[in-house]
Amino acid sequence: MSAVAERAGRTAVEGRFEVLLLDFLAYLEFERGLSRNTLAAYRTDLLQYGGFLAARATGPVEARGADVADFLADLARGAEDRPPCGAATLNRKTACLRSFYRHLRRAELIEADPTANLKPPRKGRTLPKVLAYGEVKRLLDSVNGSSAADQRDRAILEVLYGCGLRASETIGLETTSVDLRRGFVRAHGKGSKERIVPLGREASAAVRRYLRSGRIDLAAGSDERALFLNQRGGGLTRQGLYKVIQGRARAVGLGDRMSPHTLRHSFATHLLAGGCDLRSVQEMLGHADVATTQIYTHLSAERIKDVYFDAHPRARIKRTAAVS
Repeated sequence: MSAVAERAGRTAVEGRFEVLLLDFLAYLEFERGLSRNTLAAYRTDLLQYGGFLAARATGPVEARGADVADFLADLARGAEDRPPCGAATLNRKTACLRSFYRHLRRAELIEADPTANLKPPRKGRTLPKVLAYGEVKRLLDSVNGSSAADQRDRAILEVLYGCGLRASETIGLETTSVDLRRGFVRAHGKGSKERIVPLGREASAAVRRYLRSGRIDLAAGSDERALFLNQRGGGLTRQGLYKVIQGRARAVGLGDRMSPHTLRHSFATHLLAGGCDLRSVQEMLGHADVATTQIYTHLSAERIKDVYFDAHPRARIKRTAAVS
């Protein structure tokens, strides 16, 4: 096959795949009501799969189980321009492909499902990264300036650690979501489920200070409803939130360990270590299943064990070699 014919064939395959992809995404949005974030993730995963198939001059309708398995194996190996995918990511992409092919079968576009016999890698149990309280305090105390950005960033950090919100929930807060008099925030979590989370003394003080001064300066007269604003007066984006967290963390030597979720994990772990019951933590985190919350009990136990081995005279690990 000539190079021109090969390019033409690949273009045709990609064009057909785009039609199938748009139809599938429309089904997920209008019939299953999936969130915008989930739709974006499915789109990204399937575009990656479509590109892999196009390089083989085949499409999703013609693909066989070996093609799907090769795609996942390629992701697991990684390449020069991308790191290897972990088990959790491979499981997610496998679930996406299975859903896509179930849709194609319902539409009677394929007879056999190439994902039927797939066996994705087992998802290993990994513990989330958590900061010690001293590290959290160092981070929070470092943001003490009077500029609008300082006031906003301090309020963001206090809310993330004080309420355990997700990144999407934090940027989704509006000025009416915060009740400073009664001390709570109204967050909208996964599936648009609303929950009420207590707002502690330090977080309330930081938000109040930001609303009275910093936010007014950032808004510059706009009628933006988002609580946390960017320098142009619009609502802070997810990317903007990550940039704030990582920039502030880097300034105190925590940059390689930090994301909004790090403070959420720290919130849950520190609550349990302080004696809060599991069900209450589950409610505050917005977990549908308490089993999701239970990982923090294991994390707390690991933390206690570390403290024990460092502190107890009969358990302390020797850090220097014995002298003969």
